[in-house]
Amino acid sequence: MPHTPAWMDEELTLLQDSLRDFYANEMVPHEEHWQKQGHIDRDFWNKAGEFGILCASVPEEYGGMGGDFRHEAVIVTEQFRAAGFSGFGNSVHSQICAGYVLDYGTEDQKKRWLPKMASGEMVCAIAMTEPGTGSDLQNIKTTAKLDGNEYVVNGSKTFITNGQQADLIILVAKTDPSAGAKGVSLIMIETENADGFSRGRNLEKIGMKSQDTSELFFDNVRVPPENLLGGVEGQGFYQLMKALPQERLVVALGGAAVIEKALEETVAYTSERKAFGKALIELQNTRFKLAEVKTIAHVARVFLDDCIEKHLRGELDAATASMAKWWVTQMQCDVVDECLQLHGGYGYMLEYPIAQMYADARVQKIYGGSNEIMKELIARTLTE
Repeated sequence: MPHTPAWMDEELTLLQDSLRDFYANEMVPHEEHWQKQGHIDRDFWNKAGEFGILCASVPEEYGGMGGDFRHEAVIVTEQFRAAGFSGFGNSVHSQICAGYVLDYGTEDQKKRWLPKMASGEMVCAIAMTEPGTGSDLQNIKTTAKLDGNEYVVNGSKTFITNGQQADLIILVAKTDPSAGAKGVSLIMIETENADGFSRGRNLEKIGMKSQDTSELFFDNVRVPPENLLGGVEGQGFYQLMKALPQERLVVALGGAAVIEKALEETVAYTSERKAFGKALIELQNTRFKLAEVKTIAHVARVFLDDCIEKHLRGELDAATASMAKWWVTQMQCDVVDECLQLHGGYGYMLEYPIAQMYADARVQKIYGGSNEIMKELIARTLTE
């Protein structure tokens, strides 16, 4: 019997069904084209906004669906189940960026940006990583210095999801370079007509080829003070740390969905493929491998259901979110590798979904905080 989490209800089941139709009709048929061009079509964001996929947990007064994290969990899970992965950067736009604006923005900032994000008029990105700084956010070099009544932004960022199409960027910058973590602020960059802002190339990656991932450059970009998220300097590091457990839970949810998709694809393939006069799935090695995968899929889903319930109660701590992120993404890579092996030579061919899942999976152990950092965060709790 399929696992049905306690947090699901009839409304969410209906949402799940409608999402499956939407992704099957509006996303999956275009995935090959999007991979070749290196990004999804811009008008897909508008379609997603019309359908209600964007900013689902944002209150209706700010243009969202008025849901909560359960709605976001269903949306991200069904997206990754539909295609095994996708270039649609809604996880960053809705589950991460919108949360920053909703939780930390002033009332004017919420009214200014959230409705446009919910409709797809604005695509949002968050710019943390720099060429010389990965997970060490305290040592970023990008600065936003107050000059008269404007901030002047200088620096560069890299590996930015939605970077080529972003109309709004949450920029992690130092407003006081001498203050360490207490000098970090989040600055909202509206890219249209932003003199001194430029996008580098759309980076070529091993996988996730339909997702635009970019370098961004800031050369004396002048930003009004009302674009300081929350209106108070020095809050950026606190804001980032409070939001990271949800980001890591979202990464894990995508990983669990891919594990389930890989299992589904491999059961179908091995049921049809013949070897030694019988279907592959009738061979003991195949059956045992798939039994292992089904067990991992179930354990991952039950663990994540518990994390979702904790998160809804405001009780998901950083260590538990880190456990979910590292373990599920490690299992995702392991499972996809095993499933590819069961496809034989065909598993190495990109026309088979398992090959694309293999290429896409690897980055899951890196972004959102590398799995080594996740283990360090967990290890700190060992002697508490």
